Amino acid sequence: MKIKFSLLITLLYVAFAIAQSEKEKVISTVNKNTIQGHIYFLADDLLKGRETGTAENKIAASYLANTLRGYGVEPNPLTGTYYQDVQLLKVDPPKGITLSIDGKEVKKKVVLNPSKMDYIGDAVYLGYGLEEDYKGKDVHKKIVVVKGGGPDAKDAKGAFRLRKQKSDLAKNAGALGVIELIKTNNETWGFIDHNFNSSRIEVIKDKESYEAKRGQPAYLWIHDEYGSIALDLASGKHTLKLKMLNSRRNTMISRNVIGVVEGTDPDLKNEYIIYSAHYDHVGIGTPDESGDKIYNGARDNAVGTTTVLTMAQNLAKYPTKRSALFILFTGEEKGLLGSSYYVENPVLPLNQMVYCFNSDNAGYNDTSLATIIGLQRTTAAQNIKDAVAAFGLTAIDDPAPEQGLFDRSDNVNFAAKGIPSPTFSLGFNSFDGEVTKYYHKPGDHADNLDYDYLEKFFRAYVLAGRNIANDPETPFWTAGDKYEEAGKKLYNK
Repeated sequence: MKIKFSLLITLLYVAFAIAQSEKEKVISTVNKNTIQGHIYFLADDLLKGRETGTAENKIAASYLANTLRGYGVEPNPLTGTYYQDVQLLKVDPPKGITLSIDGKEVKKKVVLNPSKMDYIGDAVYLGYGLEEDYKGKDVHKKIVVVKGGGPDAKDAKGAFRLRKQKSDLAKNAGALGVIELIKTNNETWGFIDHNFNSSRIEVIKDKESYEAKRGQPAYLWIHDEYGSIALDLASGKHTLKLKMLNSRRNTMISRNVIGVVEGTDPDLKNEYIIYSAHYDHVGIGTPDESGDKIYNGARDNAVGTTTVLTMAQNLAKYPTKRSALFILFTGEEKGLLGSSYYVENPVLPLNQMVYCFNSDNAGYNDTSLATIIGLQRTTAAQNIKDAVAAFGLTAIDDPAPEQGLFDRSDNVNFAAKGIPSPTFSLGFNSFDGEVTKYYHKPGDHADNLDYDYLEKFFRAYVLAGRNIANDPETPFWTAGDKYEEAGKKLYNK
């Protein structure tokens, strides 16, 4: 009799578990207290802004790895740990740098690639400094001055993308250095100045690329807010003086944090959904009016990091048909370093990764929304909309396309490989006001977040992930998307 009763209880428990709705599974693991615990720790002053390469960044990585372990998530299949080492090169800003054009000192400048020199000579103006601009010009042992970006990409982002090409052209022509004139507003220049006039970090892909970088010419950006410097230099002959000492270079190891949960379906478990976010922030910087100089990064991106932890906790308890790969990246704030390294060194084949559900944030100004950058760019849009609506929110696509947000987070490195990769973000209907108030500012604290809203937001993300992972149809790019062809190539479509 006791055996029959016990069997009955077991069968009822199994029946209840099966009957439990997807929404109920989410609610059972996602709660405000756990969310607060993660965010308050990651954004604590103790971690000093989690800057890549620091001891505090390593503490954050250890916290994330042990949280995954505690949930029962399996480790990185290549290492048996929850880490992927990323070898980095730290470049300190050069000391003793002075720059003048026709005797006038240039104050707003940053160094992208340092090289010791004491130069007095011509400033050779070369338009955008692209291949056609070098024809018929003698720049051997001279410094070239070029406009920022190119004809179709004149902003700072365009300039950053073209910097290697311009540097290689200058090197091949025998130039000593490149000075690029960046036409942008003061706010954007402030971000540039913060990033490049502090220690800079980049990925070392291999010994050859490391040595090649050492041989590149000097490369500087100067702020040309209205384009007036470019206009002046385009005519006549100009004298340039540049003095710069060597900068210090050190190698270091930082870590991506990785975990896996196997799917339940015998066929679909061979397809993976990536749940990703970056856990680093910008560290210690210029104090605000209160004297606070720790950039805690609660919104950016302790919230995104916690979103992924919340997903891991749920899937460890209630696996989906497709498998899950959790990746928490280092070095996003230094140029998407952790994700760029990962896509070249994946722990599982990229063609098994059918979706990358990234989470990154600046802030929010509308607690009725979840803003998904790239919502309509993949066939999983309805899965996401339904999940967001289930928790009383509305899903909207990118309201500020001029910001280029899709290309500014780790998702873009996966998109470039062909993997559908939107970014799930806190609700904002414009990239200003309450968003920019906290974005890369010391005031981005855990104690000024709305945790009632965050509970709904996190639950929406987890349900959206479950919907996508259980859908019989494999997600893909919508027809005509910029990355559709890369996807067809990756998946042999």
